[in-house]
Amino acid sequence: NIKVLFPSSGFDIYPFSENIKEISELDAKAIVSNRDVLEVCRDKLLTFNRLPKSSKFVFTTDNPDKIHGFPFFAKPRYGKGSRGIIKIEDELDLKYVLDKIDDVIFQEYLPGIEYTVDVLSDLLGNPLVAIPRIRLQTKAGISTMGKIIRNKKIETICLNTAKNLGIVGPCCIQMKESKDGQLRMIEVNPRLGGGTIFTTLAGVNFPSILLDMVEGDKEIIIPKAKEITVVRYYEEIIVEN
Repeated sequence: NIKVLFPSSGFDIYPFSENIKEISELDAKAIVSNRDVLEVCRDKLLTFNRLPKSSKFVFTTDNPDKIHGFPFFAKPRYGKGSRGIIKIEDELDLKYVLDKIDDVIFQEYLPGIEYTVDVLSDLLGNPLVAIPRIRLQTKAGISTMGKIIRNKKIETICLNTAKNLGIVGPCCIQMKESKDGQLRMIEVNPRLGGGTIFTTLAGVNFPSILLDMVEGDKEIIIPKAKEITVVRYYEEIIVEN
């Protein structure tokens, strides 16, 4: 009796998208973008080339000669999160990467504040809301402390990006500041982010809003997000033997 599927990882978005017709024939709905959109988001070089300059996507190239000065980042062209990222400090680092790693891209080094932005579009790809937060702490690539903020510039950039890419439903966008404080987008994930709970706790429940969209019998109202700080932690539970 499953009626709605929400992709929440980079592994399930593809089978959901590829089988969206078959899922519909089972009287269920997968809230996911089409395969072309997923491919653009997966390929960081393609994302950079597809988006307009106004999107502020970090300069991305497969030719390190186009990056001026050290340090800069090398990362997998099709990577996820922070996995496989190498900071290139000098020519020796660059030679190692070029000799050892395939399908690598190079990006500007961004030492500033990091933001995660949860964005929600409707079922036709019209962006509705963007909720930024500062990533205060991460462990193994997962945000464990975040501060919800209101920043009109960030929100506008991310809403326009979701629109330009044609994303349906939720997406999660990563941004960082350059050494001179300029905002740069570094990644677009066309799914619910691992830190969506931060946005939910701030009063904007993406899954609930999406369910209302699917049911189609309620007016869609987007609440105003509360500016809060959230800390996530493990808790030990003792069970008697």
